[in-house]
Amino acid sequence: MLKLFRFGIVLLISLNCSHSLKSDYPIQPVEFYRVQLTDNFWNPRLETNRTVTIPYDFKKCEETGRIDNFSKAGKLLDGEFEGIRFNDSDVFKVIEGASYSLALHPDPELAKYLDDLIVKIAAAQEDDGYLYTTRTINPNKPAKEAGDVRWSYLVHSHELYNVGHMYEAAVAHYQATGKKTLLDVAIKNADLIYSVFGPGKRYDVPGHQEIEIGLFKLYRITGNNDYLELAKFFLDQRGQSENHELYGEYCQDHIPVIEQDRPTGHAVRAAYMYSGMADAAALTGDPEYIQALNKIWQNTVYTKLYITGGIGSRYSGESFGEDYELPNLSAYNETCAAIANMLWNYRMFLLHGDAKYIDVFERTLYNGFLSGVSLDGNEFFYPNPLESDGYHKRSPWFDCACCPVNVARFLPSLPGYMYAVRNDTIYSNLFIASTAKLELPDNSITVKQESDYPWNGFINYTIEPNENKLFTIAFRIPGWSMNSPVPGDLYNFKEKRILAPEIKVNNCFINYTVENGYAIITRTWQKGDNISLYLQMPVRKIKSNIKVKENENKIALQRGPLVYCIEWADNNNLARKLVIPKDTHFISNERPELLRGIHTISGPAKTKDGKDQLLTAIPYYSWAHRGAGEMTVWIPYEN
Repeated sequence: MLKLFRFGIVLLISLNCSHSLKSDYPIQPVEFYRVQLTDNFWNPRLETNRTVTIPYDFKKCEETGRIDNFSKAGKLLDGEFEGIRFNDSDVFKVIEGASYSLALHPDPELAKYLDDLIVKIAAAQEDDGYLYTTRTINPNKPAKEAGDVRWSYLVHSHELYNVGHMYEAAVAHYQATGKKTLLDVAIKNADLIYSVFGPGKRYDVPGHQEIEIGLFKLYRITGNNDYLELAKFFLDQRGQSENHELYGEYCQDHIPVIEQDRPTGHAVRAAYMYSGMADAAALTGDPEYIQALNKIWQNTVYTKLYITGGIGSRYSGESFGEDYELPNLSAYNETCAAIANMLWNYRMFLLHGDAKYIDVFERTLYNGFLSGVSLDGNEFFYPNPLESDGYHKRSPWFDCACCPVNVARFLPSLPGYMYAVRNDTIYSNLFIASTAKLELPDNSITVKQESDYPWNGFINYTIEPNENKLFTIAFRIPGWSMNSPVPGDLYNFKEKRILAPEIKVNNCFINYTVENGYAIITRTWQKGDNISLYLQMPVRKIKSNIKVKENENKIALQRGPLVYCIEWADNNNLARKLVIPKDTHFISNERPELLRGIHTISGPAKTKDGKDQLLTAIPYYSWAHRGAGEMTVWIPYEN
């Protein structure tokens, strides 16, 4: 019998009686398979991911030789390695997403496809567990930057990065099917790496972090302490110049991780590392990791976060810039970085139980992440700029295809971010229509959530406990509904308004206390109890901290959790030539026929030469679906 529990982007499994973890996060997420979505906004996106994106990504992996590389390495097919040295990881990520899909939607054809694919992966594994197709196919001529021999160029080889994604895929596949075919490959590989790296062995670190997350998941599934030790070793060795040649800030390998106090270098590598550090803090209880994470998070959110939740402002190195360096036209904001940012912030919530981390998660989810995939599910953004001169468009694929496959694995995991539990407290984090089965220590509760979020703020809950008992429900009160777009002072609403949420229990208004951003309601809940939450959603004008020079005398528009932009198609080809007059009042308009159904924002504006022009804004996630043209999030404003 499998005992299943959900963590981060992947399902984790504990074999009954095989082991027990000494410690873990104080808050535990509710498994995604326990939450069935009925949501008008997210259900179509997840179904498109299942029926379009996952099959499309597999097809592209076939067409580009990514899958054949495994067959060639396993002597099932003749030929040379095709593509980039880290292409193995793309296949693993789609397997992960497909496994989630199987867990929710049984599909014999997809299950058979995965079985056949795993046979090829297992064949590609060398006898001692090594798995890196470009070297196995031709050890004398591996791909560029793979290194001459094993482990010789870890700064850029991605040998360890690739298999980290394989570990995640293996856990997901085992959970979905009960088959150990890929899990056995992962364990054999992890055992090899443990035999090579560690105290008294090889001292080095992966240039691109990811294996740490995968190792922590293997530890949770197997209880093998070797994997916990190895993941912590890789983290602790960063910045230790006496043991290896440092790779520098680009790889976050310039000073020890516990001494780092701000994000540096490649944004995806960084946020994956911070996610791994959070896992290490939870599983080992290391307070220095938590202290470092708190400092890094604050600097990120207070000085380096885009209003869309994107991170990584520079094209150069796909990296963080200096404090308040947030250009719009050249903003990088990689889709993978948005996913990594959500993984990190969710883990911070599990550590601290503060809604501010979910505020950042939600902002990224609805804006910086969702813009990365088209409504049809088969075109993608790699960077997600906040302004376009007309030359930006989504692409059907990339040579470096990390973003399309990362989208495929994240979307089906979304239901698992909605609820979490701690002792007798249920946390409700995201407002998505659904039915959830939750377990408290001495009670089982069904929670039905009804809403039309993000278009309106009416959320209704029906509570069905198995037994009428005392417990607490903590409802997140979004920062945007309490005059705080994001934690800190990087962004503020131009006009302060009192928009206190209204909460009713069984149709009666109640007084509630707010703790760490959550409305706390403790009572003896009975079957059929009803809770209604109302979050007002006026159009809000946002201004930046004056230190963000790029946004001086400009505002952005937000309604609910959605950031808006103005695009050429709605604004007479004048998107970057409009000015908002002082005290302009904006209204929201429901447009079911436009972009699969959206609410637009409209109001009077002027062109830069003084002519009147109606301004129409659309949700940022929906831009670039109607051809090439100009777009901007930040709009000049007459003070």
